Amino acid sequence: MELSPDQKLAGVLAPLFALRGQNDLGIGDLGALREFIDWSAEQGFRVVQLLPVNETGNYTSPYTAISSVALDPLTIEITPEALPDLTAEEIKKITSSADLAALREGSVIYPEIKELKWVLLERAFENFLTTSWKKNGKRGRSFRAFLKSEAAWLNGYTFFRVLIDENGGTERWDLWPEGQRSFAQAQAWLAQQKPSRRIDFERRLRLVSYVQWIAWEQWRKMHDYATSNDVALMGDIPFGVSYYSADVWTRPELFDHTWCGGCPPERVFETDPFTYKWGQNWGIPLYRWEVHREQAFDWWRQRVKKVRACFHLFRIDHILGFFRIYGFPWRPQLNGEFLPLSEEEAKERTGGELPHFVPYEDDTAAHKAANCAQGREVLKVLIEECGPFRLIGEDLGVVPDYVRPCLTELGIAGFKIPYWENDSQGNMTPAKDYQRLSVTTYATHDFEPLRATWEGWMAKIEAAEHGGPETHKGRDQAWHDVRRVGHWVGMEVPRITPYSDSVHEALMKGLFASNSWMAIYMITDIFATTQRFNVPGAVSDSNWSQRLEYPMVLWRKDAKLKTKMKHVRDILRATGRV
Repeated sequence: MELSPDQKLAGVLAPLFALRGQNDLGIGDLGALREFIDWSAEQGFRVVQLLPVNETGNYTSPYTAISSVALDPLTIEITPEALPDLTAEEIKKITSSADLAALREGSVIYPEIKELKWVLLERAFENFLTTSWKKNGKRGRSFRAFLKSEAAWLNGYTFFRVLIDENGGTERWDLWPEGQRSFAQAQAWLAQQKPSRRIDFERRLRLVSYVQWIAWEQWRKMHDYATSNDVALMGDIPFGVSYYSADVWTRPELFDHTWCGGCPPERVFETDPFTYKWGQNWGIPLYRWEVHREQAFDWWRQRVKKVRACFHLFRIDHILGFFRIYGFPWRPQLNGEFLPLSEEEAKERTGGELPHFVPYEDDTAAHKAANCAQGREVLKVLIEECGPFRLIGEDLGVVPDYVRPCLTELGIAGFKIPYWENDSQGNMTPAKDYQRLSVTTYATHDFEPLRATWEGWMAKIEAAEHGGPETHKGRDQAWHDVRRVGHWVGMEVPRITPYSDSVHEALMKGLFASNSWMAIYMITDIFATTQRFNVPGAVSDSNWSQRLEYPMVLWRKDAKLKTKMKHVRDILRATGRV
């Protein structure tokens, strides 16, 4: 598929888990994605953006995967057509033990859905062993080829995945028995086991390999399906990887096991005392770039090659980390202990270290140049693997002055969040002035939906009409914010204004009329709902589990939605994105 900033595109962002497909088992899968691609193409959206789809462990955030390569088995479509090792009768019999109506009705119930899908996949594996594998048929030969071609990452991942089950379902390898805390140790451990034990373990390794083969086969086909519908799939690569991942366990030399990545203190997070004081400690291990360099960046090359097999484009979350990243000299488990400490007390605990940017602060011209050189070097490697105009950089937050010129030089599109793009007078930069090599959006998966933001402004304004002086500051800020946005889209907001269809369409026109290569809308903002997928820093069952209200099969039948989408298509045509 040819992709170039010469052709402006419209896109839609939707977490895969949130989509309700006709045959899903309580979580959006590849069957649901196929339906979504069809619907998106009909509306004129040429880009479908997803969150990371790698396998997660006990934490359901897609940004805490247990492998940088392995795909999430929950994305596998379980139908006889998509998974020929299972019959319709077998699927019906196995799923009859679950309350499918309940699983499909509300939010994602991860434990129950994972258990059900693994029972189905294990039955499919047993059927496969007695047919295609045993007879060395076409699919058996394809699986053998997969085992050989993917051995570089697959062997370590499958070992890690089986040991998770061996150790009560935890991916925290530092809590496993001493002899299992690295790939090399675990291989020696297995060699010492009784033959019957080794045979059972090796069978489970093959089961996990089979599941990955199925997932990769289905994702490759989905890539081709999207291509045939002239829709580009945009994937997502987090800058960091989980400390409790197969990557760190199998190749520990690539990672710093003492320092963790995060971001500096943010004074707007007054309700989160740790973030307010110290910053966000994400717990991702810092990269030992000198080792990556010695190994010709093979780990990163592999990572990019694999994501490109599934996606036409991919976004790198926190691309700033390639230049420099805010490091913590303690793991997140100790955040509570460090919260009350002074800087001097913290230094006593860490041997004199405090959180700071790595490799260098941006405090001198020499340090800025060194940080910029590191980012440029690594990003050039990634572009070698993915090709031009395939890599999108999430460059939000406090952006050093050298980052965006470097991204432009490399042909990497950065992000434009309208509220955060301001001129020297504090006015929002006109959308027509956005650099063409950019992606603009009102919201990411972490943001409050547009409707909720607008209604929050109006609520503060209305509260001040009946409240005391303490409400006036919030009212004044709300008026300032809403009128800035109104001016940006060419809409007057003289009085309290509900989030009506006209407001919704004005905001949409403003974004799609921008000069950016891609303009992307959250699916919830397209539907003008207040549903939210993630609240950063919050520990809540609603994070990463909310699903859209209606199955996609009903979207074409809903009269109000059909009317809304007709207006959307008109806007896309008028702004040159169709």
